[in-house]
Amino acid sequence: MIIDRLSRAAQYRCLSPHISKAIDFITRADVGTLACGEYELDGRSVYGIVQEYDTILSGENQLSRGTWEAHRKYIDLQLVVSGREGIGWADISTLAAGDYNSQQDFMPLVGDGHVLTLVAGSFMLLYPWDGHMPRLAVGEPEHVRKVVVKITYEDSSRG
Repeated sequence: MIIDRLSRAAQYRCLSPHISKAIDFITRADVGTLACGEYELDGRSVYGIVQEYDTILSGENQLSRGTWEAHRKYIDLQLVVSGREGIGWADISTLAAGDYNSQQDFMPLVGDGHVLTLVAGSFMLLYPWDGHMPRLAVGEPEHVRKVVVKITYEDSSRG
């Protein structure tokens, strides 16, 4: 997991060509005004999702019940464009895994973790070993505009 400010995003281009494409997308001058929806950047290898929603108090969502998520095929790059959002984080080795859905690239997890705060202009890179839970309110619920880029995970150790 990596957390940083958008102003330093270019420092992470060296991690992979796919991450570089994702950074190109989130650093576009118009990223904050794009319509909500999906944007293919390199087919399904790298694609962006622009979304808006209201954050949820932790007592109203999965955090109080301990349900988390992780992905095997994709890295998530999550950029908060406006608002504040808490994102639960835990290493998946500390969580109990449910059944993985390969069609949705979704693995439910149960356990405890930490809540990290993303403010406007900050982003988080979440790898397959990073259990996470987005959409948490920081204090009171608020409206968030966010860009999530799904980046194909290429693990050279699997080859």
